[in-house]
Amino acid sequence: MAADLVNALSDLREKEAFDIVKTRLNAGDDPMVILDDARRAMEIVGRRFEDNTYFIPELVYSGDILKKISDMLKPRLIEDKDPGSLGRVLIGTVAGDIHDIGKNIVTFLLEVNGFDVMDIGVDAAPQKFVDAITVFQPQIVGLSCLLTVAFDAMKETVAAIERAGLRNQVNIMIGGGVVDENLVPYVKADAYEQYASGAVTLSKKWLKLTDIEAGNEHS
Repeated sequence: MAADLVNALSDLREKEAFDIVKTRLNAGDDPMVILDDARRAMEIVGRRFEDNTYFIPELVYSGDILKKISDMLKPRLIEDKDPGSLGRVLIGTVAGDIHDIGKNIVTFLLEVNGFDVMDIGVDAAPQKFVDAITVFQPQIVGLSCLLTVAFDAMKETVAAIERAGLRNQVNIMIGGGVVDENLVPYVKADAYEQYASGAVTLSKKWLKLTDIEAGNEHS
């Protein structure tokens, strides 16, 4: 069934994808596993966009399908979750990249896990991140990209945050289909996460460490 969903979603067969999700939910499948299968499908969509098999309309349509699937999964994911805010996360796709699929999955999972998230969208210039940090005061910043040409924009975004005197106030994680741990030192981020669920786990870990460090400072 996992391969069925990946194929249906990456081929933009909307009704078939919805039917598969409904069947899997009714069978008791873990909604997180279903969401990860959707993420794998979206990576295929991203590759097809890069090789000019898909274009902007297909990219937008796939994002719409993903949103509807996320809405189907959300009631199951929010069961037994703490509705209170665990912390604030700012997230966006860096300048020169309009992909929002992976970013949207991370945003969705952070929200259902109790985080207050500000999503500043795609093709976000470094100054847009700086301005949002100043206003929103997040503890964590997430930078996303799905194009290798956006690596330098990711690096410049971190540099802009540093020039603004805000770097020590935030932990910065990076992610996206073309991103790996080797990019962390190049852009001067704090960590890389491949999976959306991992971004949630890392965010919780960072905030817990922040709380411990704050307690030690005041002891």
